[in-house]
Amino acid sequence: MNKPFTFKEFEVHQDQCAMKIGTDAVLLGAWTSIQQNPFAVLDIGAGTGILSLMLAQRSTAEVVDALEIDDAAYEQCVDNFENAPWSDRLFCYHASLEEFTEEIEDTYDLILSNPPFYSEDFKTESSSRDMARFQDAMPFQHLIESTASLLAKDGLFSVIIPFKEEEAFIQLASKVALFPNRILHVKGNPTSEIKRSLIEFSFRESELKKETLIIETARHQYTEDYIGLTKDFYLKM
Repeated sequence: MNKPFTFKEFEVHQDQCAMKIGTDAVLLGAWTSIQQNPFAVLDIGAGTGILSLMLAQRSTAEVVDALEIDDAAYEQCVDNFENAPWSDRLFCYHASLEEFTEEIEDTYDLILSNPPFYSEDFKTESSSRDMARFQDAMPFQHLIESTASLLAKDGLFSVIIPFKEEEAFIQLASKVALFPNRILHVKGNPTSEIKRSLIEFSFRESELKKETLIIETARHQYTEDYIGLTKDFYLKM
């Protein structure tokens, strides 16, 4: 029996999900801006539902929708939502991004995604893990185009991707008039290379704010910045 991952205000069961909770999701859920007080939030490719749960905790959004195509992950996401303190605001759709985009007429003030990364490693023996891991299931272009049609005109789109994909992703986004406003570069430790880019897009062009976050100085010696960002969620922070 896999024990649930326990956060300060909620628990996440993840035994049915190919992609377990990792630093990426927690960073994105904590870093994403809620300054514009979003009314409706959408989490694309929800997995366990971790991002939706974090945004339900952090914001006053009335509508926190999640989208998950994998059967087992969808079931798990629904369970995690039902057991959360904010279950009345959380809803998971079982559909592909394409179907969802065609059917939904409303727009969202905030869209976030921790999308599958492709070919970062190599295909494994587990197809559900591969689907969660690789971009074949949801190519970046498809994600960006769908987001552009689901996002309110003054909405924000927040995403985490491998740093090496940053330039190409921004280029694709510019084709649908989405512009980067903030970028956070994540490094494991002071001497390691930048591994991840968290990017916030909107339909407004503005001066780009770039920051770097270092997670730890030594094994389990977390930086003040990292603790500051994640302390509302992790039990031990």
